Amino acid sequence: MLALRLKSWKSEAVLEEVPEPQLPPAGAIIRVLGAGACHSDLHLMHDFEADPMGWGPPFTLGHENAGEIVALGREAFGLEVGQKVAVYGPWGCGHCRRCAIGEETYCENAARIGAAGGGLGLDGGMAPLMAVPDTRLLIPLGDLDPVEAAPLTDAGLTPYHAVKRSLHKLIPGSAAVVIGAGGLGHMAVQILKAVSPAKVIVVDTRAEALEFARSLGADETLIMGDDTSARITELTGGQGAEAVIDLVGADSTITLGMRVARTRGDLSLVGLAGGSAPFSFFSSRYEVEMASTYWGTRAELMEVISLAQGGLIRSHIQRVKLEDAIGVYRLMREGKLEGRAVVTPNA
Repeated sequence: MLALRLKSWKSEAVLEEVPEPQLPPAGAIIRVLGAGACHSDLHLMHDFEADPMGWGPPFTLGHENAGEIVALGREAFGLEVGQKVAVYGPWGCGHCRRCAIGEETYCENAARIGAAGGGLGLDGGMAPLMAVPDTRLLIPLGDLDPVEAAPLTDAGLTPYHAVKRSLHKLIPGSAAVVIGAGGLGHMAVQILKAVSPAKVIVVDTRAEALEFARSLGADETLIMGDDTSARITELTGGQGAEAVIDLVGADSTITLGMRVARTRGDLSLVGLAGGSAPFSFFSSRYEVEMASTYWGTRAELMEVISLAQGGLIRSHIQRVKLEDAIGVYRLMREGKLEGRAVVTPNA
């Protein structure tokens, strides 16, 4: 079967023929109906290398996946062949304390596993078939379209986890700042409007991305510039925002987040641009809580899917054939994608 593969670090992905996957004893084979193209795939291709990751190529890309179960292992239970499912992306050991509560992103045995999940060290969903090692990693979709559901597993789950971290602070009269209005940002806006009464302020460098964010419910949109910090301070009555979600992670965006977070507010760093900012007594308001967040829990993915099933959030997608997937990453690198591109290997 044809698959989009990363053959080595710091190289472009390639299409090549690979064998069909073997059925795991406790898992399933999925006919992939949707595999989201994520900006972090670009980091895999161009920025990451073996030492910090602990795992590496070759593997099939695609860590945002949904599809139909075509086979179940002899030890699998709880699901049925033909059922539409989303694939929970981070694959931990399933046994440590973190995995036991669904936080497989923070698996305590991650270094021993040698992979972070399908599309991240193990073969992912940018192929017609995908092996999922355990049915605990599969979330039923009901009537939700698997193509639209695929990005929910990362582009939806990742900002949802960051929002939920600060949800108790997002009371009436509060404000939340979203930095970056791309694939994750367009979901973050919808999630904030669905689960909180906060004023949502979105920052980006692209006017068209901000226009899209406003169409999804953003209350204020700002072009990133020298006066952005002052404008956010003005829009929040001089106090700053209770929650800042940085989906970019560059020097400039981290610095902005530190400047505009309210006293005892939160700054959640999600983006992987590799930036940093100096931390000192006067670098932010008092008791700003800063955290790097990674993906989300299995339970949170269920909650995200529930929001989508209720029509409260929706991933805005462009459907792409597997043969055209390489070109999608080129457009993504150039900032020309709106929403999320979803590869459909079985279209």
